[in-house]
Amino acid sequence: MSESFKIILFLCNWGPHVAYQTLQDRNADIPPEIKMVRIPCSGRITKALLFKPFEMGADGVLLLGCNAGACRYGTGSAAAEENTADTSRIMELIGLGQERLQLGTFLPDEADALLAFLQSFAARIRQMGKSPITRPALPAATGAAATASPEAIVAAHDVYACQDCGKCTSACSLALAGKPFSPRFVASEIIAGRTDTAEVRAAVNSCLTCGVCYERCPSAINFPEFIKEMRIYYHHREVAGTPAHGGFFQSMMRAMTAEPLAPQRWRQLPDTIRTRPQSTVLFFGGCAPYFDIFFNKFLGVRTHRILEDSLRLLNFFDVEPALLENERCCGHDLLWSGDRDNFLRLAQLNAQAIEASGAEELITACPECCYTLETEYARHGVTLPVKVTHMHTFLEREIGKGAVAFKPLETKTTFQDACRQSRFSGKAALPRKLLAPLVAGDPRILVDADAPSICCGNSAWTGCDAYSKAMQVQRLEKARQSGSETMITACPKCQIHLRCAMEDLIRGDALKMDLVDLTSVIAKSIYWE
Repeated sequence: MSESFKIILFLCNWGPHVAYQTLQDRNADIPPEIKMVRIPCSGRITKALLFKPFEMGADGVLLLGCNAGACRYGTGSAAAEENTADTSRIMELIGLGQERLQLGTFLPDEADALLAFLQSFAARIRQMGKSPITRPALPAATGAAATASPEAIVAAHDVYACQDCGKCTSACSLALAGKPFSPRFVASEIIAGRTDTAEVRAAVNSCLTCGVCYERCPSAINFPEFIKEMRIYYHHREVAGTPAHGGFFQSMMRAMTAEPLAPQRWRQLPDTIRTRPQSTVLFFGGCAPYFDIFFNKFLGVRTHRILEDSLRLLNFFDVEPALLENERCCGHDLLWSGDRDNFLRLAQLNAQAIEASGAEELITACPECCYTLETEYARHGVTLPVKVTHMHTFLEREIGKGAVAFKPLETKTTFQDACRQSRFSGKAALPRKLLAPLVAGDPRILVDADAPSICCGNSAWTGCDAYSKAMQVQRLEKARQSGSETMITACPKCQIHLRCAMEDLIRGDALKMDLVDLTSVIAKSIYWE
């Protein structure tokens, strides 16, 4: 029975390793489920590494480190404690539970205590049963055999029509930030059959997929879609790029494709927010709660506030939405990093849950969720029985009925576009229309906001490097030079990436400014006349 369980033990090379070695020398009764992985320090095991075994089918994970104050690297014990606590909280949200992950600290002479700890944890895992996360086999319809060849991808997106004019490269934000990146280089190399060179693969995975090149292309080549298909091609050949943050979010999303998993998504909403299970309006939240846990220790991210303010605005207009307690990620990041198979699994599970809700309209505040649910699901043959609406569209509709007013903004402000809303959905004017009543037409309040702004420097947690960081710094510097004290965003990832850039130790306060989502700005300022 015990052999059917799998427990991964990350074992620090210092104090606990000596204790573990003592147990091995004594031929102690170490539970056979435990598979030991020796590591230099418990603090080196990131959230991504803690979660990865669960995606791979583990039933439990142990991290053993040194006692506080005994760490040979100084901060390893504190880092291990933070990473374990954060990962446990995310595991609770997605329905895996916190009890399957545990941190232990031991000195070299605590072999007996370590053995009791290992036996107790193994017994607990046996009592809990197998993990609900499984790794399904690839369905034939979406497996590697069904992946288009580079030649077919080039033909499907009419990349042969490239005029080699260079307008894409001259407009590319990455190229302007100094990175040796060129969309036309990628196109020409793949056309020439050099698809599998390391240079081309790196370029494909570096693309921001922001859509500026598509806007400028005289041949109307949809380069982001071309890049997406090429990433799928690479992913099926297991040569895809490594996502940022160790691939934590992709790993978490793949885990969410396990049907038995029961996420507990909406347990911490304020009591003042009104919802109704049988409502015809369904609110889809997205990944903000996971972002907040993952990044809060060093960025202070509060993207969950966007969801709360969205729900408050729905209530303000007498809408009591339904919520999916078992809501899963929409799959945007999986698809755009090349994992189409697991994207489709998530899409099918979401479609089933949305249909079971009985809702007629789905509202989301996330531009990536909106674009994915509205466009990508249909493109990939997944039908949703609801009208998909972005929160901005809902607000435009309700505010247009009149009888509302706004407290005006008091500080100079600039607006940061969301790529999936502005360029992909063609709605760059919509957030600016919502902002207009808040600035009362005063150009001194809303500055630097005439055209869609550059990408925040990342998409689907791919391509994060010094050049994307340079883009973020350029964006913040431009906003500060315009006199802005606040930047209003439309995407939770923009807040995360720009907050990260503000941590620049050299520039310090020169990049600091308030970041707030447009939905939150409206929720704070709107009132009935």
